[in-house]
Amino acid sequence: MGAIEKLIEKLIDLVEGALAFLLLLMVLNVALDVIMRYFFHNSLVAMQELEWHLFAIILLFGISVSLKEEAHVRVDFLFERFNDRIKAVINILGTLIFLLPFALLIAAGSFSFVSDSWMMGEISEDPGGLPYRWLIKGMIPLSFSFLILSALGYILRNIRKFQEAGK
Repeated sequence: MGAIEKLIEKLIDLVEGALAFLLLLMVLNVALDVIMRYFFHNSLVAMQELEWHLFAIILLFGISVSLKEEAHVRVDFLFERFNDRIKAVINILGTLIFLLPFALLIAAGSFSFVSDSWMMGEISEDPGGLPYRWLIKGMIPLSFSFLILSALGYILRNIRKFQEAGK
């Protein structure tokens, strides 16, 4: 169980590094777009669309990273008062009851959304926009599948914490 947990954490760390790189690209893209717009009175639709494409990827995959880093939202003023075993149980049950069903619903439900976009060869509606709109839509089931993997690692980590707190 520990090897699986470590493998999942390493994979999440790789994605975290990729997201940091994408964030840098997004910042550079926004800066360049602002410079072009205000100094040269010119702007490219593709650059503006790339901003929200990168932001969407960072946000969608960042959910899994924040789960690993325990940076997700919860009622900390109550949670911090519990002992480690109760915290682990709350994390496990919350993940099983709330997170996994939601992630499974979104991952499974978004396949037809992406498939329809791919089948029709959806592109940007704006002239000069980015092609392959299905590619960014494909990040939805991919990121929520990754969230499911991250949630399984989170459950394994909390099982280990529960066992260690009982010793």
